[in-house]
Amino acid sequence: MASEPIWTEGVQQFFTEHWSKALQTFGQLGTVAPAADAAQVQFDVEKLQALQQSYIAQASQLWSGGLSQAPQVPKDRRFASENWAQNPLAAFTAAAYSLNSHALMGMAEAVQADEKTRQRIRFAVEQWVAAMAPSNFLALNPDAQKKALETKGESLSKGLQNMLQDMGKGYVSMTDESVFEVGKNVATTEGAVVYENDIFQLLEYKPLTEKVHERPFLLVPPCINKFYILDLQPDNSLIRYAVSQGHRTFVISWRNPDASCAHLTWDDYIERAVIEAIGVVQEIAGAAQINALGFCVGGTMLATALAVLAARGQKPVASATLLTTLLDFSDTGILDVFIDEAFVKSREAQMGQGGLLKGQELAATFSFLRPNDLVWNYVVGNYLKGETPPAFDLLYWNSDATNLPGPWYAWYLRNTYLENNLIQPGKLTVCGEKIDFGHLDLPVYIYGSREDHIVPINASYAATKVLPGDKRFVMGASGHIAGVINPPAKNKRSHWIRSDNALPQTLEDWIAGADEFAGSWWTDWAQWLKGHAGKQIAAPKRYGKGTKFKEIEAAPGRYVLQKA
Repeated sequence: MASEPIWTEGVQQFFTEHWSKALQTFGQLGTVAPAADAAQVQFDVEKLQALQQSYIAQASQLWSGGLSQAPQVPKDRRFASENWAQNPLAAFTAAAYSLNSHALMGMAEAVQADEKTRQRIRFAVEQWVAAMAPSNFLALNPDAQKKALETKGESLSKGLQNMLQDMGKGYVSMTDESVFEVGKNVATTEGAVVYENDIFQLLEYKPLTEKVHERPFLLVPPCINKFYILDLQPDNSLIRYAVSQGHRTFVISWRNPDASCAHLTWDDYIERAVIEAIGVVQEIAGAAQINALGFCVGGTMLATALAVLAARGQKPVASATLLTTLLDFSDTGILDVFIDEAFVKSREAQMGQGGLLKGQELAATFSFLRPNDLVWNYVVGNYLKGETPPAFDLLYWNSDATNLPGPWYAWYLRNTYLENNLIQPGKLTVCGEKIDFGHLDLPVYIYGSREDHIVPINASYAATKVLPGDKRFVMGASGHIAGVINPPAKNKRSHWIRSDNALPQTLEDWIAGADEFAGSWWTDWAQWLKGHAGKQIAAPKRYGKGTKFKEIEAAPGRYVLQKA
């Protein structure tokens, strides 16, 4: 087909650039680079010899069969269709790839070096192995070839159109974005914007019950994403669930920073966003105290804001919920691979005094943390097969990127991931106050996801050792997002709780005494939050309060509609 060479060259160029950009973008979290010179990297000789012997034996067996008899296709969902098994060349290619990829990963495991260097080498090899899978190439993928023949080349034409569209957008499409519209079929819980400044809008939601608890409820989402991960659809909305439980619910909707926000700092976000939102919610509800929830970075910011307020002798929050939140950054999982002094300094020089971390760069970074699932899977479907990815609200949200102010990001990078300063009493001054989490003696509900690759479950549990107040820890199944967004009605996954509410020194000891319960952790959390929400009062008939906090516009507001 005449278009095939052009198509193949276009795909190769696009993904060479895209992958290269992603690897460079890891520098936005701390660039991927060797932690030691190549000369300093040595191998465990015994492991290497065993690996070599095993490789030679398996390679000899593979080559001796040749193409006359198709080898067994490795158990891998990328090669799962019968087309791989029935095509001798495809079966041989898949088997050879599997052999070589296992050998490369084995060599990475045989490296003798400091742990960070070993992690970086493993990561680099994993990226290369994922990129080089024969399923990623039209000439080697029998599924894509068969579809091209069956559609008389239409799949290739459609794939080229998909690729050109994605090149225009600057990222790989993970879902059919035409299906979704914010405020129309995602982020639809009824409410209004009742306050705004240049950093955030405050949304208040319409009560679903005749009475509400006297203490209002504020949600602080991560500013590296948009708030509507908590309000995707009515049946999986944590916001709607909170409202249905009788809480007068408020949510911060972050502005998507543009050049006018390039100077904003961590202190700005704490003082002029989180602390300000707490005060506005108190004033609107006429409440001495509120309850608050922080998700991911939003939890880190909420805890920091509470520490600032505690240093000022103020305790406006009666209880806090922290969902997949890092306070102690001792264990940051795979993200630790990218952070060291040299690269933090380079980011500080680049944008520490002003500038923006572009949302698409950050999105590419996180996608390549799971390259097979979040990159190459869509390369094959979208471009090689010419398919439109299925509509999925969570992946639509995932593609709706947000920028970050450079000074905010540079401060966060150094003081959390690099130096872990937040947990050191008095080490940091934020908003003019010395930070000490030891002063946060309020009740806290701490949730961690067992398979989380962004906030490892050990790191979630570590917060129980940082905070001094009454704490409840719950572990949920699945990952960073799917574990959190797990409504009770769907009866999916499991969660673990200790009946004695003990918090031993290690997560392993906690798990040893925990019981597994089917379904969502939301019901346990709702019961806990109810105990801190105070008596019930008549639900308000209007949004805001008086003339000072009037309805500005309907939820979800205009800030969430801004594109990176």
